[in-house]
Parts: sequence; C-alpha cells; structure tokens
Amino acid sequence: MKLVFLIALVCIPAALAQTPGPSAPQSPVLSTRTTLVLVPALIRTRNGEPVFTLTAKDFVLTDDGIEQLATVEEDTGSEPLALVIAVQTGGAGARQLDKYRNLGPSIEAVIGSVRHQVAVVEFDSEPRLAEDFTPDFAAVGDALHGLAPGDRGAAILDGLRFSVDLLRRQPPAYRRAILLISETVDHGSQAKLEQALHDVSDTNTAIYSLMFSSAKSAVKNESSQMFRSSTPGPPGGCMAKDPNADPGENRLEQAFDCLSLLAPPLRAAKMAAILGMDGLRRNVPESVAQLTGGESFKFTDARGLERDIVAISHHLPNRYVLSFHPPGPHPGFHSIGLRLKDYPNLVVQARNGYWADEETAAGTNP
Repeated sequence: MKLVFLIALVCIPAALAQTPGPSAPQSPVLSTRTTLVLVPALIRTRNGEPVFTLTAKDFVLTDDGIEQLATVEEDTGSEPLALVIAVQTGGAGARQLDKYRNLGPSIEAVIGSVRHQVAVVEFDSEPRLAEDFTPDFAAVGDALHGLAPGDRGAAILDGLRFSVDLLRRQPPAYRRAILLISETVDHGSQAKLEQALHDVSDTNTAIYSLMFSSAKSAVKNESSQMFRSSTPGPPGGCMAKDPNADPGENRLEQAFDCLSLLAPPLRAAKMAAILGMDGLRRNVPESVAQLTGGESFKFTDARGLERDIVAISHHLPNRYVLSFHPPGPHPGFHSIGLRLKDYPNLVVQARNGYWADEETAAGTNP
C-alpha cells in the first residue's frame, strides 16, 4: 500500500491544445478544472496492527453527511516528498531542545528511500527558517542539533502557516508533510483561528504532531484569551452579541444555537468548523493532525520522542488513500466522515475535513 499526502481539496487543470503547422496560427487552448478530494486513512486492529486487505466497497465516505462514490488510489507512494520539521524553541520548548538534537537518523527513517526535500523551521514568538529545503540529511541533523532557545513565545499557528507557505512553493509533484514538535497550547500567534483553520485544511499537507504538555495555568489563560476571537457567524446575525443574553452563555454555546437556522448539510459543516476551532484553542497539535489525516503523539523524554517518530515511519506506507469528486461543493468548510461497513472491530483514523473556496466550489473556470 502506498501513501499520498494529498488530503485537501485539489484543483487539477487539464489543457487540450492542437499543435499548429509551420504556417498555421496557434489554436486556442481550452482548459477545465475539476475538483478531487483525497482522503488518507489508517486502518488498524484493536491491537494497533495495520490492515491491508480492504477495498473501496468496504468504506462508507460522506461529505457533510452525504454519502459519496469513493475509490481507493493505487501506486501513489513513489512520489517525492517535501517535509518541513517545525520545532518550538520558545517558551517551554527551550527546555526540550536536548530531546530534539539527535533526531537526524529518525527523520531519515520517516522519509525512506523516496526523493525528498527537507526544511527546518524554528518558532518562538515568530517563525524563522533554520534550514532551507535540502536533500542532505546531515544538514538537517546539523540544523536540529544547533537550535538555540528562543523567547517566551510559542506561536504554533504562525509556525504552521509559515511552514505551509514554504511547502506551497515546492513542485506540485511532491507530496507534502509537516512534522510539528511543540507544546499543546498556542502562545502569541498573530493568526486568527478562522484563518488558521482555513489554511491548515485548504492544503495538500499532512501534519504529524509530537507534543509535550502545556502547564495547566497556561492552558486556562491562553484558552480564555483565544476564545475571545470570533466564532463563525454572520456579523449582525445569530452570532451578534446579545445585550440581553444570559452572562453564563459563552460564544461556543451561542454558535451551536445558530446551527438550528441552517440546512442539515450546512449545519454539519458549521458544527465541524466550530468544533475544529474549539479544538485549536485547547490543543493545537492534536487538532491539526486530526484535521489533515495525520497523527499526534505525546512524549515526555527523548526516548519517547524517537519511539513516536519510528511509529510514524511505520504507519506512513500502510495508509489507504480514498478519493471522490464532490458534486458542486458549497464554499466553506466540509466535514468528511469515513467508516467501515462490516468491520466494527477495526479502528479508522482519517482526514476529517476540507475547505472549498468560492472559486473552487464553482467547479469549472475558463
């Protein structure tokens, strides 16, 4: 089974052109655009062993609760890989640096034998490029070994957006992934939750998170600060501030009340978006891993960190990749559901959403 990281909404241009003769004018080029959603999934037994024998007919895949005709992609694991290792060096991450310094061989095991480019990003209150894309594992190892403590910040969302932007500049033939090493709670990102949710889901990048726990006091403080950002809702509509509202009602409860005004498919997408942002407030690494179809692990020491990276390297080549063409997807967040028809004892871990912009949702463009 081969792996692909293409897990968000992908627009594939197709051009048909006639080659002109020596004296003939060039024929007009006609182009179309179609939407394809790719959903990687890891299927395991209760004991954690990967399952290899399933086919497309064994899966039920839904888009905003509506079942889709899905296929299982084959022979997709030989494409080259672009990987960004995003490491928190600020705040509590400064005390973890010794655990990161000797990860070079483990990173090599994750990538395997495919053609590759690897970059290293460090972040505290802001992200910085520590090592530009290179195929040289020694250079990557040196960059990780040379990381220095940063300031008191831990701008995880900004670090992720910076990493996603780097990956967007890589050739389209490359699969894309981020290995995020950080604490659980964001401290100081400039990115708004809505934009972060959009950026993480509107990309063909899988995020694998290795995280250490944030202090409880920091979790409480940062969650309350981030909760003041706007939860999805139209200005002046049901999400507008009500001066007569019960002071005990919070914005998340109000957002769920707004769901009753939406049609069922849009309600499902809205709920998924709200829950996604609430998850980002509480645990950024875990939430982005779930959103993109990656995995998240908690570590306490260097040995545990290396063990988790080895687990990622074992799981990558054993994923199924399902694909479907959504018929006229509405703009905004879409909730993806995946389950098995006849195997209740198997565990399914898969991509749980994607974002469709207005241009993409139109389906075709000149």
